[in-house]
Amino acid sequence: MYAHFDGILAEKNADSVVIDCGGVGYQLQVSSAALNAAPQVGARFKCYAHLSVREDALELFGFYSREEKAMFLRLCSVTGIGPRTALAILSSLSVRELTIALLTGDAASLARAPGIGKKTAQRLILELRDKIDGEAELAGQTVAPAPKGGPAAEAIEALMALGYASSEAASAVARVASQTDRTDELIRLALKGMNG
Repeated sequence: MYAHFDGILAEKNADSVVIDCGGVGYQLQVSSAALNAAPQVGARFKCYAHLSVREDALELFGFYSREEKAMFLRLCSVTGIGPRTALAILSSLSVRELTIALLTGDAASLARAPGIGKKTAQRLILELRDKIDGEAELAGQTVAPAPKGGPAAEAIEALMALGYASSEAASAVARVASQTDRTDELIRLALKGMNG
């Protein structure tokens, strides 16, 4: 129903913002990334939005980019993940980190988010891995650092150090992640796959 709000930032709270659009203030629950992207109160601010409709409440959720909103909607499509949990995941992991974790099957990184246990992390990977286009997801996400820890993340970082694009490295590692859990083997297999 709502695509975005573009107006004056009237309030900036711990987990929400109020945007004044034509004299009407809209309160949006936002991720930490959107909160960090928000300017000073009184400045113009554009925030992408999603309206969540429940029996007992209407809630607006706000995002700093289309990619973040798209990832939020994907997360909400997973069984047992509601809007607040999806927002908590996006506050713990950037879109880039989340994309890499999903593509490489890195359940440990996903489990860092509050309310996400190992089983839920595995369900996220199972349900979203095939819905993620690594090239497209990572293309606009060059500012966030790559995730630390884990063989898959280390393999991606090593391939990037060799000059491969982050999206290319993530896709290559994702294709071979099920074959081994050793960093050196992941790098070797990913390179073999990329070089034919």
